[in-house]
Amino acid sequence: MLLLASAGAARAGEVTIVARDVPLHGGRSVAAAAPARFDLVGLHWQGTGTPFFRTRSLSGRWSAWLAADDDWGRDGSAWRKSNPKWTGAADAIQYRLRGRVERLRTYFLWSPVERMPSRRLTLAGAPTIIPRYSWGADESIRRAAPVYAPAIHFVLVHHTVNLNTYSPAESAALVRGIYVYHVKGNGWNDIGYNFLVDRYGQVFEGRFGGIDRAVVGAHSQGFNSGSAGVAVIGNYTSAAIPQAARDALVKLLAWRLDVAHVDPLSFVNVLSGGNQKFPAGIPVNLRAISGHRDTYFTECPGTALYAQLPSLAQAVAASGGPKLYAPAVQGKVGSLLRFTARLSAPLPWTVAIADGSGVNVATGGGTGNAIDWSWDSSAAAPGRYAWTIAAGPSVRPATGTFTVKGAPVSAPALTDVSVSPSVISPNDDLMDDQATVSYTLNVAASVTATLVNAAGVAASTLFTELRPAGKQSFAFTGDGIADGLYTIALTATPAEGPPVTVSAPITIDRTLASFAVTQAFGPAGNGPTKALTATFRLVYPANATLQILDAGGTLVATPFTGPLAAGNQTLTWNGALPDGRILADGSYQAALVLAEPTGAVTHALPFTADSTPPVLTLVSARALRFRVTEPGTVTLIVRGSPWRRYVKTVKKAGVVSFPIPSAQPARFSAAAQDVAGNKSSAVLHL
Repeated sequence: MLLLASAGAARAGEVTIVARDVPLHGGRSVAAAAPARFDLVGLHWQGTGTPFFRTRSLSGRWSAWLAADDDWGRDGSAWRKSNPKWTGAADAIQYRLRGRVERLRTYFLWSPVERMPSRRLTLAGAPTIIPRYSWGADESIRRAAPVYAPAIHFVLVHHTVNLNTYSPAESAALVRGIYVYHVKGNGWNDIGYNFLVDRYGQVFEGRFGGIDRAVVGAHSQGFNSGSAGVAVIGNYTSAAIPQAARDALVKLLAWRLDVAHVDPLSFVNVLSGGNQKFPAGIPVNLRAISGHRDTYFTECPGTALYAQLPSLAQAVAASGGPKLYAPAVQGKVGSLLRFTARLSAPLPWTVAIADGSGVNVATGGGTGNAIDWSWDSSAAAPGRYAWTIAAGPSVRPATGTFTVKGAPVSAPALTDVSVSPSVISPNDDLMDDQATVSYTLNVAASVTATLVNAAGVAASTLFTELRPAGKQSFAFTGDGIADGLYTIALTATPAEGPPVTVSAPITIDRTLASFAVTQAFGPAGNGPTKALTATFRLVYPANATLQILDAGGTLVATPFTGPLAAGNQTLTWNGALPDGRILADGSYQAALVLAEPTGAVTHALPFTADSTPPVLTLVSARALRFRVTEPGTVTLIVRGSPWRRYVKTVKKAGVVSFPIPSAQPARFSAAAQDVAGNKSSAVLHL
C-alpha cells in the first residue's frame, strides 16, 4: 500500500488519497482490501485487457459493475489510467478482469461534502463560474506554474465517466477529488480540464492560471496547447446530458470562443504534438468544438454527448449577439499592413491604429460581414502602436499591438500599491470584511492579481484582466481562504517587454468578530475620572494584548495582556501612564494584538484623548452671547418662574448666541461641555 495523504491528519474538507497495488493470481475475479471509506476510485493498470470493479455502499449495497475507461496507453507497455469514478460513500471493492491485465493499482479517494463559500465569478457574456477558492482547491499541491499558449483555437469536450446520481452539493467534492487524483495519482501539475460543468448547470473553474487566458491543460495528449478542455461531470455514453448542463455548456462555449474570436462552426488544422492515434507533426482537421475521441483513442465524451456536438455548435453560434471572428494582421511592420476579420452579421466596422500615447494615427472602416483594410506603416514614427478592430458596442472588439523599430520598449511602472485595511475579518459581521487594493499603471497592461501564502505558494488567482493606464483598484474579500499571513502579488504584463510584479501584505483573521473603542478622556478637576473602553468579540479563545500607540506609532502604554475566552469582551483603561501621568491630549490608536498560530495579528482603531475642559466666557449679557473654545454643547439656564433651559450644539470654537423672544433675563447661568464630556466652569449672571 502507498499512502499518499494521511487520512488521520486530514483537515475538514481535505481530500485524502490512498494507492493500493491489487494482487493478481491469474483468475478473472479478484477480491482486495479497501480503506474504511472512500467515494472516488481511479484505476491504473498494465496490459491489453480491461479491469472492471464494483463497490459496496456504507449501507451494504453493491453497485453495478463498471469498466475502467482508458485515456492513456493502448499498447499495454505503459500504465493505462482511468478517470476517477464517483462511487458515493463506500467501504469495499471487488474486481473482474477481461483480457490480459498484468498489473493493477487502485487509487481510493475520500472527498467529503462540505458547505463551500458562495462567491462566484461573473463576466460579461459568461455563465456564473465557481472559482477554485470556492470549490476548495488546495493550491499547495500544484506542481508548477501555469503554461500559456499564444491563443485558443478550438475546444475539446469531455465527460468524466462518473455516475450521474451525484447531488448538487456533491459536485464540488467531486471536482476536488478529480483535482487530487490528477495531481497525486496521475502526476500532473494540476487538474487536467480548464472547465467542468455538472448536470445541474454549475460551471467550475479548472486549471489554475486565468479562465480567459490560453492556459495549457492536460486533457488530451498532443492537443493540449491552443485548446480549452471542458468536461461534463457524469457518464454520457448512453444518457443525454440534462438540459441545465446543456444550457450552461452552450453559454460557456459561446463566451470562451468569443473571447478567442473563434467561429464555433469553423474547422481548424492542428499539428499533433504526438500520441498513439496521431504521431507528432501529423496535421489533424478538427471542428472548433470537437470531442476528445477526435484527438485520441478513447470513447470520451461518450456516444450520446458526442452525437450532440454538432447541434451544440449550432446553438453556440446562435447564442448572444453578433461576433467577430478570425482577426488577423498580415504584412511586415514598416510597410503595408493588412487587417482582416469576419463578422457573424453585416455591421458597420472600423479599424483604428493608436500610438503609444493613445492618439489615433489612422482609421478605416466599412460595412458588411468581411473586414479588410490596409495601412501603410512605412511613414510611422518609431514607437509602439495598438490596433483595434471593432463593430459597435454589441461586438467584442479584437485588439493587438506592434512596434516600429527604434521604439524604446519599457516595462509598465506598477506603483502606489496599497492594501487597506491590511487586516480583514471575513466573518459576515461588517467589520473590515474586505480590503481595497489600489495601484497605478503608467501604460495599459494585462494585470494578474494572485494571493500568495506565507510559504510563497499561490493560493488563488483573483483575476487576470486588461487594464488601462492610470489609477486602479479592486475589492478583496478573502472568502474561502484560511486565516493567515498573505501577500497580494500584482503582475503587470505589457504587450511588449518584461512583466513587473509588486506585492503588498494582507492578513486574514476571523478570530476577531467586532471591535470598537470610545473616545478617551481623563479627570478634568470637576467630575469623575472617565476611561477608555474597548469592546470586542472573539470567535475563538486567544491571547490578547491591548496597546496604546501615539500618532507616530510609538507604544505609550499596555493596559492589558493575557488569555481571553471566546465571546464578548470589555477592557477599560483609566488613562494612567507607567510614570503616573495621565495620557496627554491628542490623537492615538488602540491596538488589539491577537497571538495566532500564524503569527501576531494587530487590529487598530483611532481614538482621541481629551482631558482639558472647554472655556466659556460671557461676551454680552444683553444679547446672551458667549465665546467657547471647543466644539460641543452650551447650556443656558434662565432663572425665574418657571426656570427655562436652552441647549445649543457648537460645531467649532467661536461665538454662540441665544436669541430668546422675551424680556432680557436678569439672572442666568451657562456652561459648556466638549465632545469628550469635559465640562467648563459655569458662567453666572445673578
